[in-house]
Amino acid sequence: MGGTVPRATTGIVARVTIDSDPFPVTLRWAVRLLRAEAVAVGLVAAWLLWADLTATTTDLTSALLVTAFAIGAAAALWALGGALTRRRAGARAPAIVLQLMLLPIGWFMIQGGMGWLGVPLIALGLGVTALLVSTPTTRALGFG
Repeated sequence: MGGTVPRATTGIVARVTIDSDPFPVTLRWAVRLLRAEAVAVGLVAAWLLWADLTATTTDLTSALLVTAFAIGAAAALWALGGALTRRRAGARAPAIVLQLMLLPIGWFMIQGGMGWLGVPLIALGLGVTALLVSTPTTRALGFG
C-alpha cells in the first residue's frame, strides 16, 4: 500500500487559514467615495491655483487661503480614506463630520439656483454617512 495513505504533516500545529474578519463592502464603498471626493476637491484646488496665478486683479491673501483650504480638504479626505482602509476607528468621526458638511453646502447651492449640483452633494453626504455608520462598518472598525 505504498503511497496510498497521505503523509502526516510535520510539526505540532496544522496549517490554518484565517479569514474570519473580511473587509466589509460598506466600508470598501465608503473608502472609494472618500477617495473620489478627495480627487474631485483636488481638481477644484488645481483650478483655484490656476485661477490665482492667471487672475489680473485679486486679493492675493484671500485667494491663497481659499486654495490652501481646498488642498487641505483634499488631503484630509484622502488620509481619512487611507486610515479607514487600515481600520482605524478614530478616522470614522472626522469622515462623518466632513460628509455632514456637504449638507449645508448643498442646501445653499439649491437656494442659489444650482440644484443640479446641490442635490447630488446632499445625497453623497448622506450616503457616505450611512455607509460609515452601518452595522458591518461599525463591526469592522471594532465598535459594538
